[in-house]
Amino acid sequence: MFKAVFLQKNEQGEFKASIEQLDESQLPEAGDVLVRISHSTLNYKDGLAICNKSPVVRQWPMVAGIDGAGTVVESAHPGFKPGDEVILNGFGVGETHWGCLAEKAKLKGDWLIKRPAGLSPSQAMAIGTAGYTAMLCVLGLEKGGVKPGSGEILVTGATGGVGSIAIALLSKLGYTVVATNGKPEQTDFLKGLGASEVMDRKLLSEPGKPLQRERWAGVVDCVGSHTLANACAQTKYGGTVTACGLAQGMDLPSSVAPFILRGVTLTGVDSVMAPLPVREEAWRRLAADLDLKKLEGLSRTLPLEGAIEAAAQIMAGTNTGRVLIKI
Repeated sequence: MFKAVFLQKNEQGEFKASIEQLDESQLPEAGDVLVRISHSTLNYKDGLAICNKSPVVRQWPMVAGIDGAGTVVESAHPGFKPGDEVILNGFGVGETHWGCLAEKAKLKGDWLIKRPAGLSPSQAMAIGTAGYTAMLCVLGLEKGGVKPGSGEILVTGATGGVGSIAIALLSKLGYTVVATNGKPEQTDFLKGLGASEVMDRKLLSEPGKPLQRERWAGVVDCVGSHTLANACAQTKYGGTVTACGLAQGMDLPSSVAPFILRGVTLTGVDSVMAPLPVREEAWRRLAADLDLKKLEGLSRTLPLEGAIEAAAQIMAGTNTGRVLIKI
């Protein structure tokens, strides 16, 4: 038996999220590595799934949790053996395949990477998909030629998991970071992460002109909709905007003007299906470039039993930073 955050929906569409004891025989057959999970985390997508706010879950019933860190117990995959320390992010886990907010998970070896030596399991999950996505955004900026001396970098949705870790990463790498924030009481928190300036998110969240005063050398956008459109309209000639979120909406009410008149590059960042070499590079860089002392201040630790309530806080917008689940 193993304990898990279990999501159910009956024929009438009635939804239930609960902590349940499940039998190992219920684990998915479509997995060749059995992992004892020691830590997981809560991301925005986990909040959507646990609170049934969006059709994240596409097979029922489901064990939640798109992230996991733990130790291989059994393996039929040639790349892993019992005792290996591994990390899982994405690949539809917690959506179409039982996830890692559980004491055990049966996963495909092709989805796993070995945990970098510089990170403990708790640190890896304090980073989680949010931090891994933030690193993918940083890599996107670097690929676009945005350097620390290029100018200011805008980070939207800054108090969330992706935004907060993006600030910590960028500031350590020498970039000048400006963060957007709708919570004035979090200004000191964001500056402590390395933001040189904190601006009211309302300045970007309303409809704006297709082209505006050039300011940003690069952007990490976690919000979408009008915020992303305005960020593009304010990006300097040749700048790069990385888009990874939709907290404000999935729409993009913009025009082609920033792209054909200023040569702005809009780079989409996908954390779910990114190929393993990209994942491994992102995690290697996280181990090297993230200030782990700042990471401690970014996260709070809860037991598995606290995951459902914490997911509701994420959906209510009252959570700051990362939620680490120790199993």
